Amino acid sequence: MAELDNALHAKRRERFMAAMAGGGALFLAAPPQVRTRDTEHRYRPDSDFYYLTGFREPAAALLLVPEHAEHRVVAFVQPKDPHMETWHGRRLGVEAAPAVLGVDAAYPIEDLEAVLPRYLSGVDRLYFQLGVWRDHDDLVVRLLPRLGSRHVLPPEAVLSPGSILHEMRLRKDPVEIDLMRRAAAVTAAGYGEALAAIRPGGWEYQVQAALEHAYRRLGGGDSAYNAIVAAGENAIILHYHENDCALRDGDLLLIDSGAEFGHYACDVSRTYPISGRFTAAQRAVYDLVLRAQEEAIARVRVGEHVKGYHEHAVRVLTAGMVELGWLHGDVDHLIETEAYKRFYMHGTGHFLGLDTHDVGRYKAGDAWRPIEPGMVFTVEPGLYVAPGASGVDPAFWGIGVRIEDDVLVGADGQPENLTAAIPKAPDAIEALLAEAFLHHS
Repeated sequence: MAELDNALHAKRRERFMAAMAGGGALFLAAPPQVRTRDTEHRYRPDSDFYYLTGFREPAAALLLVPEHAEHRVVAFVQPKDPHMETWHGRRLGVEAAPAVLGVDAAYPIEDLEAVLPRYLSGVDRLYFQLGVWRDHDDLVVRLLPRLGSRHVLPPEAVLSPGSILHEMRLRKDPVEIDLMRRAAAVTAAGYGEALAAIRPGGWEYQVQAALEHAYRRLGGGDSAYNAIVAAGENAIILHYHENDCALRDGDLLLIDSGAEFGHYACDVSRTYPISGRFTAAQRAVYDLVLRAQEEAIARVRVGEHVKGYHEHAVRVLTAGMVELGWLHGDVDHLIETEAYKRFYMHGTGHFLGLDTHDVGRYKAGDAWRPIEPGMVFTVEPGLYVAPGASGVDPAFWGIGVRIEDDVLVGADGQPENLTAAIPKAPDAIEALLAEAFLHHS
């Protein structure tokens, strides 16, 4: 697993503190999450906290006080404890934290509430993200009145650090871009193995297992999100996660999955014919979605705004649905009345980074923000036809197609498809499936 270097995290903290122009900022590590009873989900650090520290342990905090005379950057971590480390894993510990994390001072996490007042005395505002974790909110709510009762001036305002930090995270630096390329490469390998697992009579979960085996084998860690492996009519359920149905001859299989590498996400969708060849109706829908996607990707560039590529995809899809006979009337009117949403009900993409649905504002005031170098977007148009859809040829019923790639806006302002290595041309898909079927026989 790739590690981000200490100097990079220090640079990020300095950029954040410079933008703060005073005040203090508190970031708390995400708490472990219970899966069932006394069993926890595999731990994943909070993205904001990780972006500024590179630290993966729970029960930790980062305090930034840029105007403090001695300790501008303070960490709170779990102390060394041989008994607890035997059960739950090694800890960095308080003594090693300053050198390893590159901070000015470190304290046991248990001392957080006792230590904070000495650093926040006279700080006029506190940057802290409310509304994410209840226990974290309660800590800050308890702290502020106590500051006042100790004859210490409490912060006059609690501000969201996202107004600064999420704008930083939105524009990826070279280290982040490298990690996202590696996530894309691992994802491409996973899709190669998944495609080889597709066969009539197989199961959705077998395809998912092939994907995730490759992710783990190649060092990608966890999936960036719960995989969607949706055969036949399951593909019209946008967030289908059961992945427990059989693969039937003649149906399509929609896969939406991506590896995480160094905690950076990949997010890809492909749609495959389970029999190895598209039917005429499936190919017509697939070709339309692919054309919308390729034209949308071309518009992920400087000079466009972040909503522009969605608007173009909607226009291509709506015109195509008129040609297919699903919609009737003037394309502009169908778009204005959102008639297309009967078959295309989601957006064409989102920011991507440490989070699958990454942070960053899509608007500047009332206007869609312009696209800038360093931004990474998903581009994912689709079409979904419910069984029995009125006014639609039954040959199209139950078809769900989505095609998704991850697109970086390069330094030259042009789009770069990070996931282009995952085949999506229909003829190429059919050829790959034919080769896979030969190995099965």
